[in-house]
Amino acid sequence: MMKADSRIYVAGHRGMVGSAIVRELQRQGYNNIIVRTHSELDLLNQQAVNDFFTMECPEYVFLAAAKVGGIVANSQALADFLYENIMLEMNVIHAAWQNGCKKLEFLGSSCIYPRMAPQPMLESYLLTGELEKTNEAYALAKISGLKYCEFLNRQYGTDYISVMPTNLYGPNDNYHPEHSHVLPALIRRFHEAKEQGLEHVTCWGDGSPLREFLYVDDLANLCVFLMNNYSGNETINAGTGKELTIKSLTKLVAKVIGYEGEIEWDTTRPNGTPRKLLDISRTEKLGWKYTTELEAGIRSCYQDFLNNPMRVER
Repeated sequence: MMKADSRIYVAGHRGMVGSAIVRELQRQGYNNIIVRTHSELDLLNQQAVNDFFTMECPEYVFLAAAKVGGIVANSQALADFLYENIMLEMNVIHAAWQNGCKKLEFLGSSCIYPRMAPQPMLESYLLTGELEKTNEAYALAKISGLKYCEFLNRQYGTDYISVMPTNLYGPNDNYHPEHSHVLPALIRRFHEAKEQGLEHVTCWGDGSPLREFLYVDDLANLCVFLMNNYSGNETINAGTGKELTIKSLTKLVAKVIGYEGEIEWDTTRPNGTPRKLLDISRTEKLGWKYTTELEAGIRSCYQDFLNNPMRVER
C-alpha cells in the first residue's frame, strides 16, 4: 500500500496515460512523485536507467512510457515499434528489480489479444491465436513486458502487476490525422471539416468494427486502485464492458463537434480487428467501475483539442 510520501516514479508522465496517473496521484494526496522528461532520461539507454534507479530509489513504479500510434504509424515503423518498446520496458523493469522496488505496474494494451479471440476477451486468451497484423510489433513488445513481470514474480518473488487497457482517450492525446488512434483522429478531422465548411468527411474502412473506449482519467484511477489493492501474476483488463461500432462513434463525434455534413467510408482502407471488447469481471470483483460515459468524455477531449495546439501538430 502506497503512503502519501512514498517515492513514486511515473515513467512516461508527459503522455496521455502517464499524465493522467500523475493527476490522479496528486488528487489522492501523494506528494513524492518522481518524473523525468525524455531529455533528462532516455529510457532506451540501459546505463542511464540503471543510474537513475540507483540514485532515486523509487519504491513504486508506474510504467506508462511507450512508443504509440495508430494503424499507419504501426505499419510503417514495425522495427521501431518493436525495438523501442521492448528496450524501454526491459530497462525500467530490470532496473526496478535490481534496485529493490517494492511494486511495479506495467501498462499494456488490449492489442495483445488474438485478432479473432472470442468476445468479450478474457485475460486467459493471451497467446491462444494469431495477432492483428496492423499492430503486431507493438503487441509483441507489450506481451514481452507483461511476461517479464510475471517471470520475475515467479522466479524472484517480486510484486509486479500488469494492466491491459482497452482503447483509451482523453486529455494529452495525439490528434494527428493519420498517426493517432481512431477517436482523436476523428475529433481533428470533423473539427477541420466544420471549420472549412466541407460537405463530407471520409473515414477509413466500412465503419463495422466494434470498439470499447475508456476515458484515461478513469484508467488512472484504476491504476492507483490496483497498485494498492491487487497483487498477482494474472494481468488485469481495464475497460467499460460497453462497445459501439466505429460508424456509431463517428456519428457521436460529429454530433459533439457540431459537424452537419455527410460521412463517407473509404473501404480500401483497413478496418483493423473486427471486434474488441474486454471482459472486465476481474475489476468488477475487485470493486472498481468506470465513471465517465463516452459522450461526456468526447466533449472533454474536444476541449483539450481546442486548448492545446501543440498536441494538434504532433
